[in-house]
Amino acid sequence: MTGGSLGLRAGSYGSLPNIKYVIAGGGRLLHSKSFGSVRKNPIIMLSGSREKERSLPSIWYRYLGRRKFSMLLLVAFAVLVFVLGSFVVNKESNSPNVDQRIGTMSMAHYINATRNEASRILGRRNRQKGGDGNRFQASVSKGANHPCANFTFPPPPPPHLRRIGPRPCPVCYLPVDQAIASMPSSPSESPVLHNLTYVHDENPIKTEPHGGSDFGGYPSLKQRNDSFDIKESMVVHCGFVKGSKPGHQTGFDFDESDLAELQQFHEIIVASAIFGNYDLIQQPRNISEEAKRNVPFYMFIDEETEAYMKNRSMLDSSKRVGLWRIILIHNVPYSDARRNGKVPKLLLHRIFPNIRYSIWIDGKLQLVVDPYQILERFLWRQNANFAISRHYRRFDVFVEAEANKAAGKYDNSSIDAQVDFYRTEGLTPYSEAKLPIISDVPEGCVLIKEHIPITNLFTCLWFNEVDRFTSRDQLSFGIVRDKIMAKVDWHINMFLDCERRNFVIQAYHRDLLEHMPPPVAVIRHSPALPNIITRERNQGKKIPRHGKDRRSGSRHHHKASAGN
Repeated sequence: MTGGSLGLRAGSYGSLPNIKYVIAGGGRLLHSKSFGSVRKNPIIMLSGSREKERSLPSIWYRYLGRRKFSMLLLVAFAVLVFVLGSFVVNKESNSPNVDQRIGTMSMAHYINATRNEASRILGRRNRQKGGDGNRFQASVSKGANHPCANFTFPPPPPPHLRRIGPRPCPVCYLPVDQAIASMPSSPSESPVLHNLTYVHDENPIKTEPHGGSDFGGYPSLKQRNDSFDIKESMVVHCGFVKGSKPGHQTGFDFDESDLAELQQFHEIIVASAIFGNYDLIQQPRNISEEAKRNVPFYMFIDEETEAYMKNRSMLDSSKRVGLWRIILIHNVPYSDARRNGKVPKLLLHRIFPNIRYSIWIDGKLQLVVDPYQILERFLWRQNANFAISRHYRRFDVFVEAEANKAAGKYDNSSIDAQVDFYRTEGLTPYSEAKLPIISDVPEGCVLIKEHIPITNLFTCLWFNEVDRFTSRDQLSFGIVRDKIMAKVDWHINMFLDCERRNFVIQAYHRDLLEHMPPPVAVIRHSPALPNIITRERNQGKKIPRHGKDRRSGSRHHHKASAGN
């Protein structure tokens, strides 16, 4: 602070008798008694300081102009805000060992809707137990040393920036090499059940009025009930009841060359299916070189889909389309293409008897995260052997049944018969009595599974329900899970649906894509801005402000504004 500035303060606020120390030019500390020796005429000080204040911005105005100088200030302010914001974000989540795929950040609709629905059920019980009330924090079971141990969802955006409908949310993935290193060296232990074999019957006979098929073997109600009595060794119906091995004269048959490949050992596979020419093949993205070498991608198709692909020159003798290895199915067991799709979805362990882990995605989905990272996040990190996302909105089977009827997903009488049957078996609407289970309804388009006896039994019995009742597997998931969990200490990792949307992208079905009109190019004409053009043209010139010229300019301005 210079002597001039001291004079300015003195001139502005009067004398300074209460100041003990002040800083004079050169940085010397002066006592208040010597202040008069350095004080100058306040009028001279005031005028001098004003001249300095005028001189600084005038240099910028002279070289940049007032408008450019204002824009420079705005840009500097924006850069400052961006740097501060980046510092805050990095302070919270920066880690060299974490791969955070943010996806779309507008997750507030899902999180808030789920909290509103579930807080009524979870909140009171959780407070009574003294647990953490934040059920939506990313759970990590590997301890505090895991790189994602402190990962949490970001706060929701402001209300005016929220988007309607389900959206992806952030997921903390390990880098691929660390995910591979975290793969368990030995299989998980299967509780109680250690030896699981399957019914073989060359002449299955339907003995009861309920549904079923030759492919599924028509299990009786007694056989169905016995299959939920978990023992160390069990024999259950699980499709493919005919033939010497799955895919050979069983219905849902494979080519001989494919049969040999399906018997090979793999640590991990990714599988999908398209039946009835219902979807277009979606190529995976962001797949590591390790996964491309070691993780096969299998796509099951029927003859109708094969004919379409050959006519479009999408399929040749190599049986490959991008990363997908195509497996052709003959003699599909059902007339309903969606029910045929449940065979590879739920019975992969029968088709691939020598694999450890599988990731199933529906044919309409595109995988956009590496398989190793998905398995580490949803199985290995959680000490789980089966993972599926919960429905983004509904968690009650009875509500889900009504929604299926309203949407025409299946005929109403069949849905009612299935739900009524489950009601007689003791199924009740979801309530807090089921905690820690937080949903009875999955979003079943993605299954992440370790192939051990208990998970194989679960998908067998789930398939038997789909074979007996409707193909809407969301309706039968909860009853099968609950019956098994009542017998053994086993659980399913039901993760958030917004997390599922982080690693798969949903596309439209083929028929919708082909009937969509092409996008219309919209040409926007920028409106003329005559007042701005006039300013630019006359910049640096003196504009008349009186007389005839002023009136003429005023009339021109009004006409241009009206035209605009």
